[in-house]
Amino acid sequence: MPPASHPGCQTLPVGLSWDEIVGFVTGALCVWLVARQNVWNWPIGILNNIAFLVLFVTRGLYADGGLQVVYIALAAYGWWAWLRGGVAHTELPVSRTTAMQWWTLLVVGVAATALLTWVLVRFTDSTVPLADAVTTVLSLLATWGQARKKLESWWLWITADVIYVPLYAYKGLWLTGVLYLGFIALCVFGLTGWRASLRVRVAA
Repeated sequence: MPPASHPGCQTLPVGLSWDEIVGFVTGALCVWLVARQNVWNWPIGILNNIAFLVLFVTRGLYADGGLQVVYIALAAYGWWAWLRGGVAHTELPVSRTTAMQWWTLLVVGVAATALLTWVLVRFTDSTVPLADAVTTVLSLLATWGQARKKLESWWLWITADVIYVPLYAYKGLWLTGVLYLGFIALCVFGLTGWRASLRVRVAA
């Protein structure tokens, strides 16, 4: 249940806040640009991270709030990688996640989720420590895959978004919940487009 004193809620209809509206608009635009492999997704994504940082911390989603800071650093890396991360510093192409990378993601993901859940239980008043930790770790792993243009990063995003929708509804962040429903559709669009791009590259 969201705090009654969240800044901005009294000036907008149905409990919305400006940070949630900014997050909605920039988030939708960012994912659409990612799906189209447009490098401008990264600066738009940074604006989205700032809006959600404010939103999540004031709603008690501390892991998701801290995640936005990491996102900003990953966005800077992704921006560079998409432009110069390919062979001989060329544009980075879409590729598949290797077996070794999957095993690494699994081990890191399980360990990070356990650690973050413990931190949230021990040091915060979070009411959803496990869900907050799981979505945070999934999002970080997906962002790494996105920065490296790994096709399977879309599946990680879809998994995270399926958990995010009821989580945000529980927290009273209805607009953000609707946004993440849209994210699922955009993820399917992005997965389809990146798969087609990979097939063209392999065929060539």
